[in-house]
Amino acid sequence: MKTLRQKLKVSCKKFIRNSVTICFVVTAPVCVYAQADIHFSQFYETSILRNPALTGVFSDDFKIGAYYRNQWSSISNPYSTGLISAESHVPVSHSSEDFFSFGILGYEDKAGSIDQKITAFYPAVNYNKSINPNRNAFLSAGFTGGYVQYSFDPSLATFNNQFLNGQFNPNNPSLENLPNASFSMWDLGAGINFNTSSGVNNNVTYIIGFSGYHFTQPKFSYDQSSAIKEYMRLNGNAAIGFSLNDIVSMQFQGNYASQGTYREIILGGMVNWMGASLGDRTIFVLSGGLYYRYQDAIIPVVKVTYKHLAIGASYDVNVSTLKEATNLAGGVEVTLFYSGNFTDKGITKKTVCPKF
Repeated sequence: MKTLRQKLKVSCKKFIRNSVTICFVVTAPVCVYAQADIHFSQFYETSILRNPALTGVFSDDFKIGAYYRNQWSSISNPYSTGLISAESHVPVSHSSEDFFSFGILGYEDKAGSIDQKITAFYPAVNYNKSINPNRNAFLSAGFTGGYVQYSFDPSLATFNNQFLNGQFNPNNPSLENLPNASFSMWDLGAGINFNTSSGVNNNVTYIIGFSGYHFTQPKFSYDQSSAIKEYMRLNGNAAIGFSLNDIVSMQFQGNYASQGTYREIILGGMVNWMGASLGDRTIFVLSGGLYYRYQDAIIPVVKVTYKHLAIGASYDVNVSTLKEATNLAGGVEVTLFYSGNFTDKGITKKTVCPKF
């Protein structure tokens, strides 16, 4: 079972060996499909792309953040992804435990020698229905509608007809009829999620959810061929978190994604050490853990949280059949998030949410 990017990696490796840049254009529907849905090793930080029903499901009132990923740096022109997001939630009313969440996420993903890019914006809304406020039990239903654009730079492409006697001349005609250099589409996603707690002081938290994306299956080619459509993506998420004592807690998370013939499973966990507190609030947390993307990579993770600021870093150690080509190098990810509470509690009351 190979992931989306493993499939693309094989074709990219052949491209580099043969210096055939045009493969990204002539086989654009294939190459673009492989690049279609980006993924992250710190998947738990991208709730809108994982399950819209996870939007705003965190203990503080708001969270804003930035994400950077660089994948397969051992190969020319690697994947480079930048992402920003913002999420918040407010109670429905002062007499109700239900709350309303909203957020927005945008990213740009670039790869290849002709600067193939994906630029996307995903606003999301989420309604969280209180089932049992004593156990922090909520059933959430979330929706997202995104705008996505794919593009490449045709001026950077090279063709066989431009090579004469072993020499490349960009002024030689390519004799190729290139498609449009960009296309865009609207995306639709939805999901449900259930979270609850148990134990003394609700110190054990459970989360499980399901979601889907690309429900409209839009046209997915540079020449706007109606025969080529984007596959739906189905996603499942689950997590459990619990405290071992007053200063140590653990959390385990898993995510499953299925799109067409491709599958991705990632599982793992983290240990959190709460090193300093101020009153009832923990102001310093050191976290470390390990995740495994099935048949692809082992991913060590470290995270430092100080007051409202959290910085995380992870690295993919490739263990798939591509490890000889990548020299075990996968992708480095760095995250930066700031969370906090609204200052005027007269405007909104504190919402009770899971501690993830």
